[in-house]
Amino acid sequence: MDYATRKKLVELRYTINDRLRINEFIFSKIFILWAVIGFLGGIMAGFYWIILDAFTHLLAGFTGAWVIACMTGAGLIAGLIIYLLRDPGEIDLIVNNIRFRGGRLDTRNNPAMILSSLVCIASGGSLGPETPMIQVTGSTGTWLAKRLHFRNEDIRSMTIAGVAAGFTALFGAPLGSSLFALEILHHKHVTEYYQALIPAIVASCTSYIVFVIITHIGIGPSWQFPASYQVHVNDAIYAIGFGAIAAAIGWAFIFLVRTGKRVFKKLPFPIFIKTAMGGLLLGIMAYELPITRYFSHYQIPELFSQHFTLQLLVAILIVKLMAITVTVTSGWRGGFIIPLFFTGATLGLIIAHFFPYSQPALIMVCCMAALNACVTRTPVSSTILVASMTGVHLLIPILFASLTGFFLAPKTPLINAQLRKREKHEE
Repeated sequence: MDYATRKKLVELRYTINDRLRINEFIFSKIFILWAVIGFLGGIMAGFYWIILDAFTHLLAGFTGAWVIACMTGAGLIAGLIIYLLRDPGEIDLIVNNIRFRGGRLDTRNNPAMILSSLVCIASGGSLGPETPMIQVTGSTGTWLAKRLHFRNEDIRSMTIAGVAAGFTALFGAPLGSSLFALEILHHKHVTEYYQALIPAIVASCTSYIVFVIITHIGIGPSWQFPASYQVHVNDAIYAIGFGAIAAAIGWAFIFLVRTGKRVFKKLPFPIFIKTAMGGLLLGIMAYELPITRYFSHYQIPELFSQHFTLQLLVAILIVKLMAITVTVTSGWRGGFIIPLFFTGATLGLIIAHFFPYSQPALIMVCCMAALNACVTRTPVSSTILVASMTGVHLLIPILFASLTGFFLAPKTPLINAQLRKREKHEE
């Protein structure tokens, strides 16, 4: 065998070996760390959910006029926790720390966030557990990255992976939650955090499986919407109109929150008095309209199972907007994503009353996505989240509505940290 032939055989052997070589990246340390973050996030979210569920059932015994006393007392207790421990901040602080402070979330905020949010959510506040969980899981990612001496963008990626794990455990939608964790940081410059996408997805998938195993919730949509649909080309056009109406409600909500923050900021009282005042107002609203109590995870199916008149739906919409506003602005802790979904679903039923031959479920999911996209500036992830959580996989009309809500949103977002530094300075 001549030299040229032997050389070709050697080259062929190396080529075959190179093709068959196992991808070492799959077994690398960083991949395992993403999965570990998801594993820890799923465990924390699972036990948080179990404790929250038990506490909620305990406080659900306060009905009638007693609900006013219950929520006032809960507001006082939550405020005292924040006053005595430390103020853990809100979603604005979390986004700000990830964007402008190297992606670092402080684990010292976790005790106050966990305790205060459990009291606020379980007693019936109109905020959900997503913000407390992303604070805890995101700060765990930061803590782990620091212990391993990561730097710069690697710390941010680990934190975002933790945030995505927290979102996924509660939303039950790994892909939508991963995109939401990136999109909520800045809608115009989401590609700045593109390198965190795969870590977020890996952590999300791991977190979801662990959460489902612990809670026994099961894999599938969070809410079972009617399953039969007949979609036509016109539905995409109608979806734009539904999105525009939802955007108007989004403007009203943002205005209410900004006004409420100014009002409570001017009050010369410590935080626990403000939260108690907020609890009193929330209790009165819950007494008058019980369906507006809580963060609406279990109330969304009631919109289908019960028959509501048009007048009652309008009342529910207005009171729920006020309840979310009071909860956010008086110092109660939690997230407003799922409450906004409930508000959007209620709006969809109101619109459906004016279109007798329409499909209410389709209008509801369009309004849910559009309202959330308007308030949070997350059109793509809102589309995927709503489709995944409702089981209504009609992405085209939902996306059209979501984009409409996004493009008709006010220039200054509700979450101020979504602005660039220069834009924030101008504001």
